[in-house]
Order: sequence, then C-alpha cells, then structure tokens
Amino acid sequence: MIHEPLIADAFGRRFPYLRLSLTDKCNFRCSYCLPNGYKKVAVEEGDLNLQEIIRLVRAFSGLGVWKIRLTGGEPTIRPDFLEIASEISSLRIIEKLAFTTNGYKLSERAQDYYDAGLRAINISIDSLKAEQFRTITGHDRLSEILDGMESCFAAGFKTVKINTVLLKGLNDAELDNFIFFVKDKPISLRFIELMRTKDNQEYFQKHHLSGSYVSQQLLSLGWFVKTREEGAGPAVEFEHPESRGKIGLIAPYSKDFCVTCNRLRMSAKGELHLCLFGEGGYSLRHLLQHDEQKQELQDQIVSLMNYKKSSHFLHQGNSGATPHLASIGG
Repeated sequence: MIHEPLIADAFGRRFPYLRLSLTDKCNFRCSYCLPNGYKKVAVEEGDLNLQEIIRLVRAFSGLGVWKIRLTGGEPTIRPDFLEIASEISSLRIIEKLAFTTNGYKLSERAQDYYDAGLRAINISIDSLKAEQFRTITGHDRLSEILDGMESCFAAGFKTVKINTVLLKGLNDAELDNFIFFVKDKPISLRFIELMRTKDNQEYFQKHHLSGSYVSQQLLSLGWFVKTREEGAGPAVEFEHPESRGKIGLIAPYSKDFCVTCNRLRMSAKGELHLCLFGEGGYSLRHLLQHDEQKQELQDQIVSLMNYKKSSHFLHQGNSGATPHLASIGG
C-alpha cells in the first residue's frame, strides 16, 4: 500500500522514489559517459555493503519511499547483485523494485533477476544499428542485448523500458526505426536529452540535440501525450493508437522540468545527492553502521531536504560537481 511520502522539500515536492547506486564501475565505454572506460582512483573507499544497504532501504521505506531503482555504473557487475535484490525484495516494504542495466549477459540472467524480486527493468540501447551501437558503447553486443530484452518478457517482466540517449550525428536519424521497433512490443522507449556534466563539455557541444526535436516529430505523426502515472519518473510519454509500445522523452532543458521532481539519489559510497547536478553529496554512511541508528538517519534525511534547490542550473551552463553520469547512477 502506497503512503504519502514524509520526505518533502521547501517547494512542496515529495519524494517516493530512490535511485540507489550499487557501484560507479561500468564494463561499457559509452561515448557520452565513460569514453575511456572506468578509471580506478588511487585511494578508493569501498561500496556500501549489504547490511548498510538494507539499513538504508528500511530508513527510506519508513519515510514513505515505495519505489527503488538499483543503478550504477553497471549494477549487475557487483558479485552480490542478486543477493542485494533478493534481500530488499524479501523485506516486503518496497512496492516496486527496479534496475537499470546495459544488458550485459541479460539473456543468461533475466530469469535470475526476476526470481530475485526485480519487477521493472530499464535497458540502455542507444542505437538499433549494430555499427552505431558499437561506436557509441564500445561494444558489439546489440544482438545479444535485444535477445536479452526478449528473455525479460519470457521471465515474467511486465515493465520493460529502453533508454536511448539522443545524440546529434549519431542516432538522431533513427527515429523512424525506433518508432517501428516499439510498434509490436509492450515497451516504453525513452529518449534522454544529452546532459552536460563536468567532463563532457566538448562532446555536449558537438552532440546535444533538444528533446523538442523528438516531441515535434511524434506529434506530427499522430502521437499524443499520455497521462502521467503516480510515482513516474520525469519522462513525458507519448502513445499512438496503432502502436503497442510507447515513446517517452526526458528533456532536462525543457521549461519547468524540475517541478515534478520526485526522486533522490544515493551514491555507492553512501552519499545522498539531492540533485543529479548538485555540488556534491551528503555522507550518510556513518549512520548506516547499526540498526539503532535508524531514527537518527531518518531525521538527517528529512533535515537535508532543506538544502534542495528548486531547480538544476543547466540552463546557466552549471552542471554541478557530477563528473559523469556513472558516478552517482544517472
């Protein structure tokens, strides 16, 4: 049963949704995120362990969070990924447990993911052309990932979404292909406007394309905006009477994008990020060491909401301290 979240900010927004990063490591080399692959830092603090994660989940659930998405980096490369998902699911305090993945070994693992209690999956597919997919991700695995998507349906997943970063000169000519792709599939494919981060200024200037490009094309082809569901993310979803699938658009540079913000982020090192493009996180790890710290942890979470700003500052060219999207789970 979904309750009104107790986590709120000074602008009247409430937060039922937590994106929980399990690692900032990734095994792909996507050109818009980690073009040179993951680079280990000299002194590296370990990721949150299972006990810390469970204490965190219990605290947020007690504050009304009912949706958790496990993210990365690539969350499934953690050896204990299935154990983490199973433990969270077994608590029976989260209504919807989801995860985002690049689809690595998805065909082999889809059933295991479902059996662990995961019920919603977002798969990153930035091109439906094998050569372009390899150019963008650094891996020639498109056919494997598409097979993995089909395995998710067979395993029992009812919510399967595709994430596609909109990239001028790389995949912007594929809109018709993507529309055809979802026509007979019960999926939502969401175009994500390329976002400026600390490390990608030159890439952003070369490949950024306004999300309005997608929305204008869809509207001209008879697509219409779908009513937003409770607890939904920031995507504006479009439907078409002749399409089984839907197409969404996440456009952070659009007007009033932050008005419907309903999510918080935890980094793999235990820092609470109030915004993807903030100036940094607030460490909560010291409050995750004992079960008896739950109330203190919850009080701290609620208190930190006083620092959440009304909006990001991307329009002013300020992308905050986030070096790349893998660092805190996108």
